[in-house]
Amino acid sequence: MRSVLQAPVGRRSAWASVVLGLLVVVGLLAFAPSPDRGNGVSAGLPSSADSVQVAELAKQLPGADATSALVVVRRDGGLQAGDTAALQQLSGQLAQVAEGGRVAPPVVSQDGTTALVAVPLSTAGGTEALADTVKDIRAEVRSATAELPDGLTAEVTGGAAFTTDIAASFDGANFTLLLTTVLVVAALLLVTYRSPVLWLVPLAVVGASAAAATALFAVVSRTFGLVLDPSTGGIADVLVFGAGTNYALLLIARYREELRREPDRRLAMTRAWRGAAPAIAASAGTVVLSLLALSFAVLGSNRSVGQFGALGIAVAALFALFVLPSALVLCGRGVFWPFVPKVGSAETSLSGPWSRVGRAVVKRPWRVVAVAVAVLAVMAAGLSGARLGLSQTEQFRVQAESVDGLETLAKGFPAGAADPARVIVRSTDPAVVQGVVDAASASEGVASASAGRQAAGTGGGTGITEVTAVLDGDPGSPAAIATVERLRSAVSDVPGGALVGGSTASDLDVKTATERDLRVVAPLVLLVVLAVLVVLLRAVVGPLVLVATVVASFFAALGAGNWLATSVLGYPGLDTGVPLLAFLFLVALGVDYNIFLVTRVREEVPARGTREAVVVGVSVTGAVITSAGVLLAAVFTVLGVLPLITLTELGIIVGLGVLLDTLLVRTLLVPALFTLLDRRAWWPGALSRSGRHRGAAHTSAQRELAPR
Repeated sequence: MRSVLQAPVGRRSAWASVVLGLLVVVGLLAFAPSPDRGNGVSAGLPSSADSVQVAELAKQLPGADATSALVVVRRDGGLQAGDTAALQQLSGQLAQVAEGGRVAPPVVSQDGTTALVAVPLSTAGGTEALADTVKDIRAEVRSATAELPDGLTAEVTGGAAFTTDIAASFDGANFTLLLTTVLVVAALLLVTYRSPVLWLVPLAVVGASAAAATALFAVVSRTFGLVLDPSTGGIADVLVFGAGTNYALLLIARYREELRREPDRRLAMTRAWRGAAPAIAASAGTVVLSLLALSFAVLGSNRSVGQFGALGIAVAALFALFVLPSALVLCGRGVFWPFVPKVGSAETSLSGPWSRVGRAVVKRPWRVVAVAVAVLAVMAAGLSGARLGLSQTEQFRVQAESVDGLETLAKGFPAGAADPARVIVRSTDPAVVQGVVDAASASEGVASASAGRQAAGTGGGTGITEVTAVLDGDPGSPAAIATVERLRSAVSDVPGGALVGGSTASDLDVKTATERDLRVVAPLVLLVVLAVLVVLLRAVVGPLVLVATVVASFFAALGAGNWLATSVLGYPGLDTGVPLLAFLFLVALGVDYNIFLVTRVREEVPARGTREAVVVGVSVTGAVITSAGVLLAAVFTVLGVLPLITLTELGIIVGLGVLLDTLLVRTLLVPALFTLLDRRAWWPGALSRSGRHRGAAHTSAQRELAPR
């Protein structure tokens, strides 16, 4: 095992490691299947959710495999005779593509400004066939209204149009995300290393790990039946690039440090690997275990992010530990040109700007703690009055005709007319059905309710009846969700049993499931992080302090991100799933920098004592951790190129949190707290009982900490 668990830096092993890594990537790319992308972005609700049960029961109804496209036509001053005639003619033409070959006559609003034509469509041909049909309908609508006077608005919305627009909004988005991520990483590596050569090595290795991870995603997706939708794939790609580059920065920094002490580059890399590998392994293990904690989530989308993200981080860590060292050794010292490390300059980092920061923190730790806590508290105050949840029309940043059509429809009809709630009554008895209709109609926020399709019972069953309830609020809005809650309460009191489903009910179920996942997963993540830190540091007090700091950083980032998203960018609120994913990434990734710092501090404690070790730790890790943090924050903000507001908000919050961890928590707060705790930070480990914190080491510390 000792021969396996070491850097492959020998003359043959280095080449073997690089070639093997290349063969793995090429093999996976050549033979991996395409992943199961599903039908777009899906939350993956559990089967126990009411909205899921309604969808299953509705399959028994006639036309269960049908959806609809809604043609909305509006003229602010009132529809003219020519408008109405053209719309009636259009209805006849659209019957050719409608399910059943029939389209109902146009429905005109009471104020005479808006007309609606519902076109039933079959979903049997799949998403692509449905998208083609919607495109044909939009072409027919444009043709029919082209000759009419100016001022007429004609749009196609409804479930089929939303499905089409969502799929279209992601066309090319993942490629754009990947390209932007690569460019950001390349630019930041070039600035960090100031070398025209060195940045290419970690970028090539991280890019290879990302390619291998993407291929493995496809294998896992097809093997275990997991859906890799565009948002999950985007998050996983960003995790691989961000974490992989961070691991590369840490290893290269340690390698450069050893090259200043050791003329043999292979021996220098062996020493660097021994120093950096535990921190990289602990960091990757923390993130992997934290992501796998999402396996206990009930939402399929959360589980998918956790599983694919964990796989990606594991691949990134393996390439950083076993391919990157070999590639660097094969390139020789010249890869650092023009700043090639020279033997004999090992202690320069102890007299640089980060050393001065460390000495300043150690000199006035109480003042540093007070200022840092005040900054975090002010930023966390941005959560005051935060709104959680976005409506159907608020979730996409891109222009979509289906969204515009809903807004147009809401001007003449109840806002929920395009997407009514579906109530499934487990009875065909007219009295029972009418009782549900009456209860629904009497519910606050319901514009109207009516009974519709029925299905006779099979095998002695009672049969079911569908009741549609048009809501006053926009689909998915807080008002509509509150209406669904009241509606569920009202129909549950009617004998016979009824369930409320539909898109707004699904949004409510997602919100409920997300809150449950946050309550269950968040404590698990904290326990995982704490356990890894306890094992790594062989202490309890220090790990508790580190966990507390990253939690404080999370709330500060969430507050600042909420303020930025709502007050600066104008978003209506935070999406329901953002807090959980932000918590997971910030706690798991944020503790990385604490691991990088504190493992180095612990390494120095036996010889120097805690106070001097803190200064050394800040001095030698300051530059690399800052570079890694800025790079990771920039990579996460790249999520903003995807069309979902959810991912833009997630990128903003995680980016802010990583910068906080890098520039405030790791640089100032953690060193100050460990200085105040001194050897108590290592309790109950052996370092907490060591007398080496005083005596000769204390004299050495005084000399080292003296102003220069």
